Amino acid sequence: MPDRRDHKNRRLWTGESQDKNGRYVYKYTNIFGKRKTLYSWRLTEADTTPQGKKKDLSLRGKEKRIQRDLLNGIVPDGDNMTVLELVKRYVSQKRGVKHNTEANYKFVINIIAQEDFGQKRIDKVRLSDAKIWLIKLQDDGRGYSTIHTVRGVLRPAFQMAMDDDLIRRNPFEFKLGTVVVNDSVTREAITRKQEQQFLEFVKEDRHFCRYYDGIYILFHTGLRISEFAGLTISDIDFVNRRINIDYQLQRKRNMEYIIMDTKTESGTRQVPMTDEVYDCFKRIIANRRKPKVEPMIDGKIGFLYLDKNEMPMVALHWEKYFQHIREKYNRIYNVKLPTITPHVCRHTFCSNMARNGMNPKTLQYLMGHSEIGVTLNTYTHVRFEDAEEEMKRVAGW
Repeated sequence: MPDRRDHKNRRLWTGESQDKNGRYVYKYTNIFGKRKTLYSWRLTEADTTPQGKKKDLSLRGKEKRIQRDLLNGIVPDGDNMTVLELVKRYVSQKRGVKHNTEANYKFVINIIAQEDFGQKRIDKVRLSDAKIWLIKLQDDGRGYSTIHTVRGVLRPAFQMAMDDDLIRRNPFEFKLGTVVVNDSVTREAITRKQEQQFLEFVKEDRHFCRYYDGIYILFHTGLRISEFAGLTISDIDFVNRRINIDYQLQRKRNMEYIIMDTKTESGTRQVPMTDEVYDCFKRIIANRRKPKVEPMIDGKIGFLYLDKNEMPMVALHWEKYFQHIREKYNRIYNVKLPTITPHVCRHTFCSNMARNGMNPKTLQYLMGHSEIGVTLNTYTHVRFEDAEEEMKRVAGW
């Protein structure tokens, strides 16, 4: 069988050929047994690119890369999978995830679907490409938390592609803070004076006073708002003066109410009640309006707070009340309060207990933190006065 040669009379290797228009072709079989084809206007790197044609890797340069991938068991060209297709495949394997995690997956997919980056072939995504795209998202107005969520899905998705031998390295394996600016607003604890001002205003307000007891409890127990929203009468142990927490109440975007496990295993706990908290719960139950039909969510009944539709109030209700209270306060007084949310109440409780010298492990239990590091981070929110008082106490000044 005579040698096959190109238009320059150079011998072509097995699988190589040249079209009549001068373009070189290489056909091979990948590790899945599929026939694949490569194209280039140059046979070797020494060849010049024909005028009017896009400069590309030479055919034999591409062959060398393919042979290396085949030798290492890597699927050439990432099996032509796009970034969007990869993320969808990754998400499709997730089972039994919480509804908010599922919502985050859909959110990320929608973002990627709107971006040209989503149609990029995964084996073509370099480290610099990944970084430049995340910077673009921030330049387009996406917040740091959103970008953090997007990267939080893409990194394991590309890791899956590595495990499947579709790519050689994970282009999203880098520290996000080195690429985009963390412009998210940290909700820190408010001062005792601000807490007192806020509570006094709520207590005296004709409209918002109905929520005073609930807000006081949030400030003085450190409960997560979804844990507080899920409390029923049976969860309040007045005899032993403790709050039993072993689940949380959430509402999906489709308005479906669900009972879920606590955020972490450590979230299942019993929180002691101070006398004031005890009295607040007593008033809440005494003043609780009886609905025509008690709502039951996954077997739970007797929720402490109900909305106008006689359904349990959820986190969104309380977040809106906090917002309206603060806005009303700031309209009336010249001294403006900072943003206060149910989570700020939780953080304020944790900070107050830390400043009062509570043992970190005890505080970790009360907060339901799975890691002591989360609790210890609270101790970073201290002022010079706090440090001075602590040194006086320890050193006996």
